[in-house]
Amino acid sequence: MLRVAIDVGPTHGRRTGIGNAVAWTVDALAERDGLDLQRYVTSARARRRPSQRRIPMPAALALRAWTHRSFPMDRWLGHPDVVHGTNYVVPPTRCPRMVSVYDCWFLEHPEDAEPDVLRAAAVLRRSVADGAHVVTSSDATTRRVQALLDTERVRTVLLGPPPADEALPVTDRPSGLPELSVFLLALGTIERRKNLPTLVDAFGRVAREHATVRLVIAGAAGNDIAAVDRAIARLAPEAAERVVRTGIVDAATKRWLLTNARALVYPSLDEGFGFPILEAQSVGTPVVASTAGSIPQIAGAAALLSPARDIEALAANLFWIVNNDEMHAKLVRRGTANVARFSWASTAEQYQAMYEELAK
Repeated sequence: MLRVAIDVGPTHGRRTGIGNAVAWTVDALAERDGLDLQRYVTSARARRRPSQRRIPMPAALALRAWTHRSFPMDRWLGHPDVVHGTNYVVPPTRCPRMVSVYDCWFLEHPEDAEPDVLRAAAVLRRSVADGAHVVTSSDATTRRVQALLDTERVRTVLLGPPPADEALPVTDRPSGLPELSVFLLALGTIERRKNLPTLVDAFGRVAREHATVRLVIAGAAGNDIAAVDRAIARLAPEAAERVVRTGIVDAATKRWLLTNARALVYPSLDEGFGFPILEAQSVGTPVVASTAGSIPQIAGAAALLSPARDIEALAANLFWIVNNDEMHAKLVRRGTANVARFSWASTAEQYQAMYEELAK
């Protein structure tokens, strides 16, 4: 049995995209023969689940210590054959190490990063300089890692699609949502990387041509709230009234929005993978997105794409998807085929092959 210490810290607390990626990866790896997964968290207080190990340091203290040369954590990791840091950080150890990098936005835009994220960036640079291998979830991120971290020890492993939850209701409009007939959906934290002011500007152009279409922005507040507020204020009053902001939504509401939207709009300035793209396509909703980061690779031929900052091109694609039923149907068919390209079984198989190579 190959013993792999794998960081499950991102699965604790409110689940983010990375938290989902780690949870679904670990579930898939647990199905593989020949792997002994030694799940660990770095925390002095987190409530461990059964069979999880703990590196008994506050996460903030660990980041400060690991930025510099630090004693190895093998004792608390159980002396594994390989250590996999699943969230940009891998602890110092005498074992071969692998670290997951999803996107490079915080490396290229440190002004957008919180202090703990900047410390994680420093640990990542240190780990790679000391020989850690990197795994990414898209070819675009692989190229950026090679350039920014000056390493060839990096490989792309595509993730799988979000598991479908057929038990969640999709027929009735959830309470708290207004009446929505034709609407475009933006889904995710309202942060600068998501480029939502550009979407609002593009929506304003479409709203002038379509009397009822609405824009729904669903997601947690982030560092771009003020810019989104200003973009909405620039709209004509009638168009501004058709912008709906829901805040964080529960799983059932999210599924209803994805299923009933005319399109998911994903104009990001960078993406490491893009689960919402596959989530929308899996329920028969077309995608309108940017050409940034991983998006062209993940969306395939099943999305209308435009440069991230091109308001007119995005508006044209939005108008097209709202008004052209033939294009809408074509993207639905292509989306269903595109999702089939992705598999968690394949992800786990490739990860295991990497573990075995590193262990040798």
